[in-house]
Amino acid sequence: MPRELENSPKITYSCYFTRSREGEQFVPEHVFSYQISGTLTMNDGQKQYIFNPGDYRFIRRNNLVKFLKQPPPNGEFKSVSVYLDQETLRDFSIEYGYKASSHYKGDTIIIPKSEPIFKSYMDSLLPYQQEGIVINEKLQTLKLRELILILLQSNPDLKDVLFDFSEPGKIDLEGFMEKNFHFNVQLKRFAYLTGRSLATFKRDFENIFNSTPSRWLQQRRLQEAHYLIKEKGKAPSDVYLELGFEDLSHFSFAFKNKFGVSPSRV
Repeated sequence: MPRELENSPKITYSCYFTRSREGEQFVPEHVFSYQISGTLTMNDGQKQYIFNPGDYRFIRRNNLVKFLKQPPPNGEFKSVSVYLDQETLRDFSIEYGYKASSHYKGDTIIIPKSEPIFKSYMDSLLPYQQEGIVINEKLQTLKLRELILILLQSNPDLKDVLFDFSEPGKIDLEGFMEKNFHFNVQLKRFAYLTGRSLATFKRDFENIFNSTPSRWLQQRRLQEAHYLIKEKGKAPSDVYLELGFEDLSHFSFAFKNKFGVSPSRV
């Protein structure tokens, strides 16, 4: 299931030793991250990105992403992320007079140029990585504002991303669902991202697909699973997570119920 980030600290570290960690999440706020060690693979439904140690990434808010975190051999996965919340950006916009001049329609994940100022900024956060140390609220605010200034200096066009405070508008529902059916998120999240209330989303969905969202999602995911297993030779254990099923047993049961054969026998 996606991880909610609304109440998380604004500056966070990810660090662990396990073999790999795969998942997906809804990104409610812009986030700037630095890869310290290990490899991160991300997919926004259209593009795949691979981040190695020393790489930076900027993920736009109100998007869905899948990720795979892989520690290095006999090492640990480490990254640091800074979340730029709407309140901080609104205050910054008022104080400095920044406004978006147009609605950004580019990639979900933006790859900034690697500049020394980014490394210096991330290094300044390292003292707070120690266990038990919490960055107080005022210091967090200063560090967030510093990052905003650095991002704008590096890429002035980012103002159209950072200071666009509009909510998702009503978009083509059929196109959106075909792109994002494999994300395991609640219907209310799909509704929000297509610019609809949950009731309107369900009504529009049934008018377009002649099916309920839940039924259509399961059938669409099973069709894709059958294709990936039969035509692409993928293993069921790799497919079920990729397509938004919560566990392998549920996937196998639903697959056999639809196609009359278990996925391992396709």
